[in-house]
Amino acid sequence: MSIARKLKAYLDREHVHYDVLPHPEAFRAIEIARALHAPEKELAKVVIMKVDARFVMTVLPAGWLVDLHRLRDVFRTHHVRLATEEEFKDLFPDCELGAMPPFGNLYGLDVYADRSLTEDEQIIFQAGTHSEAIRMRYMDFASLVFPVVAEFHQLHSTVR
Repeated sequence: MSIARKLKAYLDREHVHYDVLPHPEAFRAIEIARALHAPEKELAKVVIMKVDARFVMTVLPAGWLVDLHRLRDVFRTHHVRLATEEEFKDLFPDCELGAMPPFGNLYGLDVYADRSLTEDEQIIFQAGTHSEAIRMRYMDFASLVFPVVAEFHQLHSTVR
């Protein structure tokens, strides 16, 4: 499978420079970072959240975890939890399950990017498959997605 159709069409239509990075099949962001010899902080992972009755896409560095307490403050509700794959599998029809790119805007989802991602010049993320990633400038990503930037990560711990 090649990169997600919607993503490729969008990036090409917007004339944004990006590199497709093939890698051995991997299912965890940390494994992808290692396979690409990329800093874990530059590889972004997507975590789908259920906020009240809607789905929201959060994006944060590969080795970091979502802090639910911080997200409850961001969303100003106590009804925040990780969405299950079963719940969101149909939201990304052109992507392999769990390999969706951080372009929630292409799938009708609001995108929340952890503030730490804004510190790097580039961002690497899954391209809709478990064997390809995309590298592009963070500023290009931000200008296409318009994510809400907030701090909601916790470092190397368990999800709270």
